[in-house]
Amino acid sequence: MPEPKLTVERASVAYGTGSGRVQALSDVSMSFGPGLTLVQGHSGSGKTTLLSVLGCILRPDSGHVCVMDQTVAKYSESLLANIRRRYIGYVFQAFRLFRALSALENVSLSLELSGWRKADARRRAEASLDRLGLYAKRNLLPKELSGGEKQKVAIARALVCDPPIILADEPTASLDSAAGEQIARILRDLASQESRLVVVVSHDARWRDYCNQTLWMSDGHFVSEEQFS
Repeated sequence: MPEPKLTVERASVAYGTGSGRVQALSDVSMSFGPGLTLVQGHSGSGKTTLLSVLGCILRPDSGHVCVMDQTVAKYSESLLANIRRRYIGYVFQAFRLFRALSALENVSLSLELSGWRKADARRRAEASLDRLGLYAKRNLLPKELSGGEKQKVAIARALVCDPPIILADEPTASLDSAAGEQIARILRDLASQESRLVVVVSHDARWRDYCNQTLWMSDGHFVSEEQFS
């Protein structure tokens, strides 16, 4: 797999109309490479909108995104879906696990929906859970897992297709300190040991101990950048 690359160029996004119109992103440009980038800012600063644009979930009103050197602005929805499946894994604050499915089924489902044979999808999902230390709990339902374990299942699901890019929106916000730090270490190691491109949006200041750079947003702009060794 080539070195992961993700670029947003002069992207702007607005919500609403008339007097209720809100500029969520305003002419934002930034390039990301291997490593863990932390994006911080007050509520309403544009962090989650930025992540949605980077993940090809939301098309900007102007500007464009390049994923692995592919400019996707004019791609159809089906082509964008292929880009997301091939290159991008998502981790969300609320886990987004199906309550009636086991950990294994939650992870394998995306593969099955992509056309994988069920047996092959389950083997791949088991391997993904195993690397997160959850093989023994693969048959448990989400209600039988702790918050940290649910987030590990979500990370296993994000990794099951082996994407070079991981995007995480407040992945530790609903976890206690110990579980949150464990998740931060996992994502840091994915960036540092496997040369993945990881972008984390979080209010949690503890992430600064795990990232390679911090970007600060305010009113839809990047206002500062800090690099770490």
